[in-house]
Amino acid sequence: MKKLTIKSWAVEDRPREKLLLQGKSILTDAELIAILIGSGTKKESAVELSKRILNSVNNNINELAALAFEQLIEFNGIGEARAVSIITALELGKRRHFEQTEQKPVIKSSATAFQILQPIIGELQHEEFWVLYLNNSNKVIAKKQLSKGGITATMVDVRLLFKKAVELAIVGIIVCHNHPSGKIKPSKSDELLTQKIKEAGQTLDIKLLDHLIITQKDYFSFADNGIL
Repeated sequence: MKKLTIKSWAVEDRPREKLLLQGKSILTDAELIAILIGSGTKKESAVELSKRILNSVNNNINELAALAFEQLIEFNGIGEARAVSIITALELGKRRHFEQTEQKPVIKSSATAFQILQPIIGELQHEEFWVLYLNNSNKVIAKKQLSKGGITATMVDVRLLFKKAVELAIVGIIVCHNHPSGKIKPSKSDELLTQKIKEAGQTLDIKLLDHLIITQKDYFSFADNGIL
């Protein structure tokens, strides 16, 4: 069987040529991925292969970015080099987003904090615990990963959390961690840790403004729910 290639298509339908002639915004997600992988297999073109990959993640780029290297190479037509290309491109997109949020944003609500932190931990398959350090104008002075754990838990050293806070001379913090399970309901240990951080902050006159539990698409705010 003859290998299906994009070169046999009309020029205006080839992803690379389409990008050059009409601009990058005109391309579909599948066409952009097709440019990354270069060619398809004997049974499907690069675009068709890309569509199949996207269909497996409900055509959601965030879900695609969450796929591990081992998951990508399970697709027929995606070898190590192509998997690395896809991972690299999506990581660059994520870092571009980080740079846009590095302008010391002001936290106006729990939604603002979620927008900053979700791209960092929302798609992870393990738990991480992060802290936003704020000045008296609620401007984010720094953000820091405090710990990294397993699928269901992560250990937090409250002393390290406040050591950084004292060094920065900040007045407020927002802590957060992700739930890889997708469930946003806080556990009993989440509630106990929140209370421990709150009490430690009161001693240092550093206010715990919120604790967020983050998933890929949603979040839970202790402050919004009146349990902080």
